[in-house]
Amino acid sequence: QVQLVESGGGLVQAGGSLRLSCAASRSISSINVMGWYRQAPGKQRELVAAVTSGGSTNYEDSVKGRFTFSSDNAKNTVYLQMNSLKPEDTAVYYCAADLIIGHATTPFRFWGQGTQVTVSS
Repeated sequence: QVQLVESGGGLVQAGGSLRLSCAASRSISSINVMGWYRQAPGKQRELVAAVTSGGSTNYEDSVKGRFTFSSDNAKNTVYLQMNSLKPEDTAVYYCAADLIIGHATTPFRFWGQGTQVTVSS
């Protein structure tokens, strides 16, 4: 299993930047997929960015060119650098880890507690 703890959310003006951090309780190199999701009020949770253990990174179209996923294996931490923030980026941001447990053939998704990001216009 893995525990995930996010930090770095807050209130920022449009055009500003924030960096979210997600500390994992185990080596992130052992995790199949690490991802950042967000959920705005009244909307479904959506994928923002994800990276596989093979290094492939995927971004949601609206954040391409503005958000960057990175990781520090020594710290078992992944980051989401968010630049040129817009009011529509306002949401609770969640870190997620897809991990195959035991003899399972499909991964189980673990979630962090979430961190609020609010972008004012």
